[in-house]
Amino acid sequence: MRTWCVTAVWLLMVAGMSAQQGSGMPDSFYALKTTALSGAPVDLKSYEGKVTLVVNTASQCGFTPQYKGLQALHTELAPKGFSVLGFPSNDFGGQEPGSAQEIKTFCEKNYGVTFPMFSKVVTKAGPDQSPIYTWLGQSGNLPKWNFSKYLIGKNGKILAFFPSNVTPESPELRQAIDKALGTS
Repeated sequence: MRTWCVTAVWLLMVAGMSAQQGSGMPDSFYALKTTALSGAPVDLKSYEGKVTLVVNTASQCGFTPQYKGLQALHTELAPKGFSVLGFPSNDFGGQEPGSAQEIKTFCEKNYGVTFPMFSKVVTKAGPDQSPIYTWLGQSGNLPKWNFSKYLIGKNGKILAFFPSNVTPESPELRQAIDKALGTS
């Protein structure tokens, strides 16, 4: 009887580990799918081979002026295979309460944003968390506030995480982007 119990426990443990591995997240950020701010489906595979900077954004935050620097990075580096990807979130202080159209209008009117913006997401861990942030959270880092940044390499792997206070103009961020692009 005891051998049977030990065997049953071992089989359950192995099955649990296999289920975790089997239901595991994709190896690449670019294997994920999401929705554009317009509501259209987006396959992030279209960014494979590029370096991307994934940012959780908000329109009513003290860090909102970072949109200007993010747009400048996007404009300057897009020809070299770089893109900023904006994911609005209302997780922190309710600072992104607007509709998709309100977010789009705000970003374009105030900061001239042309980089891709996606539908509002939940970044915090829990049952409503976006699969994008579930995947990013595997790095051990989830945003603690708006405008946290993940640098994703050409192969879809996370290269670095930068908290909100690291601005788009920050030398450490720029050096990491240049290194990922192979221009440093």
